[in-house]
Amino acid sequence: MDALDVMGNKEKAFPHFQPIISADKKQIIGYEVLGRIQTEEGIEDLSFFFEDTTIPEEYILEIDTRIRDLAIEHYKNHGTGECLFFNCNASHLLYDHGEAITQSLEEYANLGIPYNRIVLEVSGYDVEEDNLNKLQHLLAYYSSLGVQIAVSHSGNKMSNIEKIAILNPNLIKVNLFSLKDKGIPKEYRDVLYTLSMLGRKIGATLLFEGIDGHGQMKYAWENGGRYYQGNYIKEPGPVFLDRDQFKALLSKEFHQFISHERTRLLALYHLSRRFNDHLQKQIKLIKQNDWDDIVTQASKSLKDACFRGYICNEDGNQVSSNYYRNDDGSWELQPEYAGNNWSWRPYFLENIIRMKHEGIGNLSDMYSDIETNELIRTYSYPINETHYLFLDIPYLYLYDRDHH
Repeated sequence: MDALDVMGNKEKAFPHFQPIISADKKQIIGYEVLGRIQTEEGIEDLSFFFEDTTIPEEYILEIDTRIRDLAIEHYKNHGTGECLFFNCNASHLLYDHGEAITQSLEEYANLGIPYNRIVLEVSGYDVEEDNLNKLQHLLAYYSSLGVQIAVSHSGNKMSNIEKIAILNPNLIKVNLFSLKDKGIPKEYRDVLYTLSMLGRKIGATLLFEGIDGHGQMKYAWENGGRYYQGNYIKEPGPVFLDRDQFKALLSKEFHQFISHERTRLLALYHLSRRFNDHLQKQIKLIKQNDWDDIVTQASKSLKDACFRGYICNEDGNQVSSNYYRNDDGSWELQPEYAGNNWSWRPYFLENIIRMKHEGIGNLSDMYSDIETNELIRTYSYPINETHYLFLDIPYLYLYDRDHH
């Protein structure tokens, strides 16, 4: 089927609905409206039609409006307070200055459907600055009516993060399709972390779509997803469902996630306590008049649990060399690092204050090492009231013990 077939059979275009569920209520909170068309071979997805940049905009808007109107008609008859998510490509919105959407919204309001039950899901916003400003003003107008704005971010690129902040959405939609049957690449983790921080700053909620399996569901839960969507939950269909239909599924999934996370956090707590008890004994055995000697003996005493150690004072100035374990297992002092200042690192001074007042060591969150680019944790330990030992723990050690 091509664009001409669609336009020649536009009366056969209709919506399907994919449920979106919430972590807090464990209920269906809305449906994404997806275009379908009836053909002789069966029902076909209209994604190809809306994504084809060679199709005239007026054709796109005509089919899009028909599908929206039919979705609203179904909502009037069967809706129970859910939200409807309508896809809006930025180029389509800018083509007619949002007039088609604006007119539709007014009609829906006249039918008694509140503006806040409508979510406009914007994609393709990687546009020039002038058009981005126009899009921003248009979306701000919709928001002033009460319409909710969602932006879709897919892939592992940072390029659109700033544009998302400018558009100031209510929801940030994260696509997990690319992670199907694959591990989680570091680049994706970095982007997701940035999206999560951005969401917190602008008050936007994360919605994960493309959830096709248990692993992706767990990943979404672990990374602050409030809303979930995907074929693992339910494929798109022609009707609305009971709002509580997936409550049992979510309760079971969340129980497993929480049990695993509780076990992992408890293991990290015990690991931190073991390091603290070990170093408490070790430091007492070392003459504390040579920082390089202290970091050498302390690092080596942890064996494969540590690949790098160094000592800083309370201002973040490194007073020792780095003591570094090479890939072949040999250790070396790296005196060129002495004198560096690390107070600029996130949470560095907060960590120092905690150690100073609590008198025990602590384990950092997982982060990417700036030199090796590997995921690591750092264990920090107070040598005395003014100097602190930092020991970097490799991801492989943590992974083998389920402490990652």
